[in-house]
Amino acid sequence: MKILLLAKNGQLGWELNRSLLPLGNIFAYDKLQANLEEPDMFVRLVREIKPDVIVNPAAYTNVDLAETEKVRAYQINTTAPGILAEEARRIGAILIHYSTDYVFDGVKTSPYVENDVPNPLNEYGRSKLLGEQALQSEAGAYLILRTSWVYSLRQTGGFVNKVLQWSRKQKELRIVTDQIGSPTWARVLAETTALVLSKGINYLDERTGLYHLAGNGFASRYELAQMILEMDPNRGEQMVSSLLPALTSDFPLPAARPAYSPLDCSKFEKTFQLLLPHWRNTLQIAFEQ
Repeated sequence: MKILLLAKNGQLGWELNRSLLPLGNIFAYDKLQANLEEPDMFVRLVREIKPDVIVNPAAYTNVDLAETEKVRAYQINTTAPGILAEEARRIGAILIHYSTDYVFDGVKTSPYVENDVPNPLNEYGRSKLLGEQALQSEAGAYLILRTSWVYSLRQTGGFVNKVLQWSRKQKELRIVTDQIGSPTWARVLAETTALVLSKGINYLDERTGLYHLAGNGFASRYELAQMILEMDPNRGEQMVSSLLPALTSDFPLPAARPAYSPLDCSKFEKTFQLLLPHWRNTLQIAFEQ
C-alpha cells in the first residue's frame, strides 16, 4: 500500500507517521514540503506519487485567529481538501480527512451524531464544514473523521499541555465548566486510522462516508483539568494549590465556542467493528508513556 501523508510533524501527523509505517510505503511531508496554501505543490506530489491512500491531518487550527485570518483558514481548511479530493478521485485513491466537533453549535444535550445538522459558531468551524462539503462533492472513496479536543503530550500546544504549564507557574487556576467535549489522544486517532486502513482498500471503498471518531465519554474543561493535575507524573513540580470553576464568559475571546460538543462514535464502532477507549483511560496511558 502506497500512502501519502501530509503535515507529518503536527500532533496528529507525527502519530500517523508512526502508526502507518507498518502498512506499506509512506511518503510523508511536512507543511513546508506540501503547503496546502499552494495547490500546485501538493497536486504535483499526488500526481507524481500516485498513492493508494491520501491521509490529510493538516488544518488551520487557531480558532481565534481564524476570525481575522479568514483567507488563510479557508484556503487550508476548505479549498485544499476539495482539490485533494478531486486529485484522489482522478487516480482512484482513498482520501482520509479529519474534521472537528466545532461544526456544531453546542445546543444539544446529548452527543452529536453524524446526521445532526451542523451550525458552526465561528470561522474555524465554518471553514472545516465547507471543507467537508467540498471534499464530498469531489471525492470518490473517502473517510471524513470528525474528532474532538485532540491532544498530544509530545508537543507544547493544546489544552493538556497548557494546563501542565500553568500548573507550574500559577498557584490558582480558573477553568471553565461550561464547555463540554470528548478529549481525544492523537495516538488513538492515529492507531485507529491505521487499524481501519489495515483492513484493505476494497474494505474502505465499501465504507466511504462521514464518521465521528473521538475519545469515548465526555468531560468539561474543568473536569479534564482535574484529571490532568491528578495524573501528572511530575506532580511535585506543580505550584498550583487551587483549581477553581469559571464560565466561558469570564474569558472573552474573538471566537465563540460550542458549549456542548461530545461526539457519538457508535456509527464508526459498528461499521468498523472496533470499540473506542474511554478518554480517561487513554489520558492515563498518555501520561505513563
